[in-house]
Amino acid sequence: MEKKKDDLLKSRLITCVTIVVFSTAAFSCGLTAEFNKVKVKDMKVDGSLCSLPRTPAFGLGIAAVVCMSMAQIVGTVVGGARLCMKNTKFSIPKNWIALAYLVSSWMCYGLAAVMLGTGASMNGGQPYRKGWMDGDCYLVKNGIFGSAAAIAIFASILILGFTTTCLRLLVHQSAGPDKQDQQLQKAATADVM
Repeated sequence: MEKKKDDLLKSRLITCVTIVVFSTAAFSCGLTAEFNKVKVKDMKVDGSLCSLPRTPAFGLGIAAVVCMSMAQIVGTVVGGARLCMKNTKFSIPKNWIALAYLVSSWMCYGLAAVMLGTGASMNGGQPYRKGWMDGDCYLVKNGIFGSAAAIAIFASILILGFTTTCLRLLVHQSAGPDKQDQQLQKAATADVM
């Protein structure tokens, strides 16, 4: 039983490290995109037409979404697998905290993904007469990429909460019979003395 507990803790460590690495990469890409986005001085105007160059914020925004997606997928799959293991009985009342973490993390993920994706597409270059929308040039407001990066970190904290809550439930359930056996042994030893 001790080996099973050690395997669960190793699994937890690997999952947490993976989520932290992807989340840190997403945060770094989002924050770097904030400083590399198109600025007003980069806009070229020809009469009523405008053009914007492609910037590194385009690739950085996409990379941030990909990294954030990987963290969410890993956390959801691992946590979901732990909740649905054969030796555990899934019930919403017992697992409501874990489910609240999961739903909240996906809501934050969706918001950050929309912000990063929209900001990235607006930095993908806008040629004359083919602007981002209706032939017009649009710039990403200050703080959009930074805010999305912060929301991505919050989403990763929530998904970490989900996976660790699922593991804690699993460890407590798997430790249940052992604790009962230990208590029975203690009671038997006390009776002998």
